[in-house]
Amino acid sequence: MRFAIVHSKLLPDKLLHSPEKTYPISTIDHITVQQTNSSYSYNIELQQQLAGKQLLLDDLVIPLEEIQEHYENGCLIYRKGISIEKNKPICNRCGNKNKHFFAHFPCARCGEQCLYCRKCIMMGRISACTPLISWTGPTAQIDINRSQLSWNGSLSEGQQAASERVVQAINENKELLVWAVCGAGKTEVLFQGIDAALTAGKRVCLATPRTDVVLELTPRLKSVFPHIQVASLYGGSEDRHLNASLTITTTHQLFRFYQAFDTVILDEVDAFPYSVEETLQYAVHQARKQSSSMIYLTATPNEKWQTECLQGKKDFATIPARYHRHPLPVPHFQWCGNWEKGLKKNRLPPTIVQWVKKRLDSNKQCLLFIPKIDKMEKILPLIRSLHTKIEAVHAEDPNRKEKVIAMRNKEIPVLLTTTILERGVTFPNIDVAVLGAEDRIFTESALVQIAGRVGRSAQAPTGEITFFHYGKTNAMIRAKNQILKMNEEARKKGLVDY
Repeated sequence: MRFAIVHSKLLPDKLLHSPEKTYPISTIDHITVQQTNSSYSYNIELQQQLAGKQLLLDDLVIPLEEIQEHYENGCLIYRKGISIEKNKPICNRCGNKNKHFFAHFPCARCGEQCLYCRKCIMMGRISACTPLISWTGPTAQIDINRSQLSWNGSLSEGQQAASERVVQAINENKELLVWAVCGAGKTEVLFQGIDAALTAGKRVCLATPRTDVVLELTPRLKSVFPHIQVASLYGGSEDRHLNASLTITTTHQLFRFYQAFDTVILDEVDAFPYSVEETLQYAVHQARKQSSSMIYLTATPNEKWQTECLQGKKDFATIPARYHRHPLPVPHFQWCGNWEKGLKKNRLPPTIVQWVKKRLDSNKQCLLFIPKIDKMEKILPLIRSLHTKIEAVHAEDPNRKEKVIAMRNKEIPVLLTTTILERGVTFPNIDVAVLGAEDRIFTESALVQIAGRVGRSAQAPTGEITFFHYGKTNAMIRAKNQILKMNEEARKKGLVDY
């Protein structure tokens, strides 16, 4: 699209009735924001679609003439999709500055070789002539002035202390890291904070890197906040245009939001891809209002954040114990020799075979983590000779969900897996082992999460976690030390009984 500038207003070329010089929006130096006409009768549907968002024209079903009318009456703004600063492009939707993720294409809308961003193209193509459209008119009122929480559960002492810190951070528009061990029940810790935000008329976003976590959290939060609108956003979601009080979303969907939320809660802040993708971090930051609270949740903060917490540079609250008051299972290190060399000869380390046999003999389910898919495919037939129902699963497995369900139903005695099951799944009574714990894919964070699969249930609060290795790594040692440290803190605070 190209724009003319008429009486200090942008006018799309499709709406011109006389010859005027037109420009791609990225080349217009100053874009004026029109004064809001308080007597203008705006389209409520458009308000609902655009409030707190930054959308493309293709995302809207409203005619261009009506969109332009709202712009001229100060109810929405056109922003540059791509800006050029010091001859370098910046995508204003995803924050991409890497020139390798920009390319040119022959654009039918502006008639030029148009620059576009490849980094966020999955959200619809944004180019140098693409305007981002945001709402600037009257805000939709959230008419909530009383508690919305409908939950009869109770919090442990550790959970309650963290919950009070969350409420305080939300009320004071501050940032807080909740460092909670795996299985601590961190979702329940959020309930009172979300309720405090909703009661104050705030919009709340709970974001997570993974779609399956969104699908798991949505029914849980709808059940405890049954009287408010809850939007669940992920690729293909039907809630895309809902302007809800509580939004549960993948971090990717936040590319569409702009200064929308008073409170943002980011679950699994250490998880891939958020932890390594700067554009997702940009999207989260851009989705917040200038005055807002930010709650980070993780069982495994990175080394930098751990240091900042210990040095008093980052405000944090810990939940060092699980609700059932048992300590975290501590990893056991077991040397297994050069297992990859043996695998080339179709041999498994005897220690691994013995470990699996012991679980089969005692009818104890277990997970065995393998660093690479090709290694897992070689190991499966060797281990399956011990039991025909042993299975393997990985991210590209078309039967992944069915196998996880079968494991939950105790139809699979041993499940081989990549790091795809390091988090987000709970099996009530299992032992866990890692083969090749020295592999670089098993970071400190991954190993702590893997260890966190053990002993999660109050009915089976103990279990064994073993790291089989061909040489200890710093990541293994740091993971074990982090677990020991949490257990020590829990004992000092009187949060464990055993």
